Amino acid sequence: MKYKYLIMSVVAALVTQGVSAQIVEKYVDSLAVIRQQLDSLQRVNQQLRNEVVDGRYFRLFAPATFYHSGANKALLMSPETDDEVTDAVDEAMMRFYMARPDLIRNNESQLRRVGSVREDVIKKELTQQVELTQIAEPVPVEDEPLPIQLVIQKPNFWKFKGEGYLQFLQHYVSDNWHKGGESNYSAVGAAILELNYNDKDRITFDNKLEMKLGFQTSPSDTVHKFKTNNDLVRLTSKLGLQAHKHWYYTLQLLAYTQFARGLKANDEKVYSDFMSPFDLILGLGMEYKVQALNKRLTGTLNFLPLSFDFRYVGRTALTSKYGIRGDHHTMEDFGSQFTGELKWNIIDQLSWKTRLFAYTSYHRTLVEWENQFALKVTKYLSANLFLYPRFDDSNERDQRMGYFQFQEWSSIGLTYTW
Repeated sequence: MKYKYLIMSVVAALVTQGVSAQIVEKYVDSLAVIRQQLDSLQRVNQQLRNEVVDGRYFRLFAPATFYHSGANKALLMSPETDDEVTDAVDEAMMRFYMARPDLIRNNESQLRRVGSVREDVIKKELTQQVELTQIAEPVPVEDEPLPIQLVIQKPNFWKFKGEGYLQFLQHYVSDNWHKGGESNYSAVGAAILELNYNDKDRITFDNKLEMKLGFQTSPSDTVHKFKTNNDLVRLTSKLGLQAHKHWYYTLQLLAYTQFARGLKANDEKVYSDFMSPFDLILGLGMEYKVQALNKRLTGTLNFLPLSFDFRYVGRTALTSKYGIRGDHHTMEDFGSQFTGELKWNIIDQLSWKTRLFAYTSYHRTLVEWENQFALKVTKYLSANLFLYPRFDDSNERDQRMGYFQFQEWSSIGLTYTW
């Protein structure tokens, strides 16, 4: 039994060695075959590069089409011979037509309707260069995009602007002037500040603070060295909610007084003073925003049928002058008001600002119409003309003017806008 297993082991080793030799032999043969295939592909590639293609064989490899030349030669008793290659192709095509007519879908007449057959191309030897492979360009490596930091700023709906001017007027008349007269000097300064809010949707909040103060001197006034000729402190605030296009529901607050005492020439009596009077008017209504004449005319018109007027007079001697009865310093009243403010840029150098204010409590009426014509001489130099008619039936009636009042002045000086 021991010899039996030994013999089987030797036989298995020989068989295994024989199988391994066959595998190695076949592997070497396969390498030789692959080398021959690569060599043949290289030769074919080189032949295709340099091969001259004969166009006369085109019909044999084109889609199945019935050409007339082969049938014409078959029907002629003594057909004309073009050349051996063309005759052979015609004969081969006729055999194909007779053997498989079911594969013929097109004919030469259809091809001619689509486009004429160029005989010169068919008979001409065509040279074609074929590349079996194409060298692919390396894909450029793009840099990794860097993160971009975005800064989103919250929109600023507030807008601030202002305007100020300081102007002077000098008038000299000699003592022997034939028409008489009196020399005088005057100066007026003003600052108008605006802080407005507009969310570009429905809500607006406009605030305007106006401050004006002017002085004049007059040699004929022996009581006062100088006195005011223009004095105003006025705050206008409007909260609007858009109703339709240019119309807004509006709540308006109007408060105004003056800086200094109001005096007259050669008279020691004080006619007005700071907080004497002080008026605060709160109105509710509708506002219309004006925009016309190619945006050269802009402004607002406020119709406030519901208004509340609060008046305060600090000087006891002036309470009765401004409609307050008894020993009180305050007065409340209800009424209606209208406020219109417009600016018209007539030309680039000339503008007109106007403000019409009317208030009535149905037992007293106040109407003020302020007009300012500004002529811009240079960027910082301008001339102004002010016309200011006023009607107030709460004051004492004048024998000549009645309840009407009027003020006018003109000046030239420095102007600055920011």
